[in-house]
Amino acid sequence: MSNRNLNILKIDSSSRHQGSVSRQLSSEVVEKLTADNPAASVVERDVTRGLAPVGEDWIGSNFTPADDRTQAQKEVLGLSDELVAELRVADVLVIGAPIYNFGVPAALKEWIDLIARAGETFSYGETGPVGLLKGKRAIVTVASGGVPVGSPMDHATTYLTQFLGFIGITDVTYISATGLAMDAETPVLAARDQISHLETKAAA
Repeated sequence: MSNRNLNILKIDSSSRHQGSVSRQLSSEVVEKLTADNPAASVVERDVTRGLAPVGEDWIGSNFTPADDRTQAQKEVLGLSDELVAELRVADVLVIGAPIYNFGVPAALKEWIDLIARAGETFSYGETGPVGLLKGKRAIVTVASGGVPVGSPMDHATTYLTQFLGFIGITDVTYISATGLAMDAETPVLAARDQISHLETKAAA
């Protein structure tokens, strides 16, 4: 492990704030990372609080060239700029992502929409989009009642892998606790075993 301080960005998206397995596991991942990197810094972002769906004003502001934006447009993009800045600084992104109706929670999709910005997190090259956030690692804690991760029903992890790769993050690890509706304990114990064996590096 490098002696450089590790910057961790923790994203939680479960609508449940008490008893959420994905939140508990994301916290345990951060505990593991910080135990092995005592000087690490942690920024926590609960995307169920303070975010809103992208609207017409946001789209108009985002697609106005930066030098031409009015003060009002800059203010519209203020939260998005803050979220992008958090991502840029992070070495490791820890995402708590329950599976809702086969996909990611709406709050997590709102966060994704706010940080997917051409010229900021990706750009267009001669052969297509190029991610601008290379050299980072993502660890995603997934919880579901009955959707097995990697199954044809799982549209959450496939989507997250696609999106993270789109912005340049290709080193992605999933810690999964699935089948909780049938067994509330065994999947969590299995996930915790995965966490105990995590390599606490920044990125491959």
